[in-house]
Amino acid sequence: MNSDEQVTLEIRAGNESAFTAQAERYRRELQVHCYRMLGSFEDSEDLVQETLLRAWRKRESFQGRSSFRAWLYRIATNACLDALRSRPRRVLPSQLGPGGDPPLPTLPPADLPWLQPYPDHLLEGIAPSDDQPESVIVARETIEIAFLAAIQLLPPRQRAVLILRDVLGWSAKETGSLLEASVAAVNSALQRARATLKQELPARRLDWAPSSHPSEPERALLQRFMDAIERADVAAMAELLREDARATMPPTPTWHDGREAIMTAVTQSFHPASPHYVGQWRLLPTGANMQPACAGYLRRPGDTEYRAFALDVLRFEEGKLVEITAFGAALEPNEPGELPFAVSADLFRAFGLPPTL
Repeated sequence: MNSDEQVTLEIRAGNESAFTAQAERYRRELQVHCYRMLGSFEDSEDLVQETLLRAWRKRESFQGRSSFRAWLYRIATNACLDALRSRPRRVLPSQLGPGGDPPLPTLPPADLPWLQPYPDHLLEGIAPSDDQPESVIVARETIEIAFLAAIQLLPPRQRAVLILRDVLGWSAKETGSLLEASVAAVNSALQRARATLKQELPARRLDWAPSSHPSEPERALLQRFMDAIERADVAAMAELLREDARATMPPTPTWHDGREAIMTAVTQSFHPASPHYVGQWRLLPTGANMQPACAGYLRRPGDTEYRAFALDVLRFEEGKLVEITAFGAALEPNEPGELPFAVSADLFRAFGLPPTL
């Protein structure tokens, strides 16, 4: 009897230590899988726990014919599909309607299931396995915000097929076995999913996702972005933006389409004399979804400290900023004119960031 067979017998027999040792090897990559399926960092944590609970209850069904990892992926995928039956898809403001008019006030937060960012430090904790190299599990082009937003448009089973086939590299036969579908049905679902992504993803996507981590030029551009915000430098900010850039700010449905619209909004918020002035900024670099990102802390007029406000995830192409996704959390304004949202303490905590500076 080899070691794998011994582990299988121990798990089936209810050896909790053997089960836990095996399951913990795959916890983080299973969370990434659930995150892709659900578009929610918070839900991915819950679904991984649900996966491991289901696996423990069903441990006698593990026959060892497939790897323990593949068996867990089967359970995780089905747990996600079960969850998606009762949950609406996650969205970004730009998927809801046209961009807003910058001279008008930002819309109040909407109680919608917004897409959420994923901390890079959790991606870095994934270890390669015999089944899958780490570079495939966390390939940058399959964890970026644009990809996550696009695949949330797919029906759940198409989403599962695309992730299993194109992200994890499973065969049509393996995918069909997991989903209890024929190879023909899997191939048909994959074809439809790919067609949807082709319409939704940027045309030059492969050009802007060449590696797993932000490049040195991207880190330099991130620093320029942070400097421009902290100095309230309108010209420097305008120089960074590409003409067709977009900026979204979940949980408010307001978003800005194009450099002119973004700069109108930025200019209003930068100048103390403007009725839309928000205060002074401090920014810290961080990592989210394998993209350049920074944590924004705002000191409002009359305040004494900088408070966590938003987590900005950026996308650059050919030296220009083309997309800003500023993740916050809905708050009720305490007085007229107060900003209607700020980042949640839980989100900053997940990224290892302090609530104030």
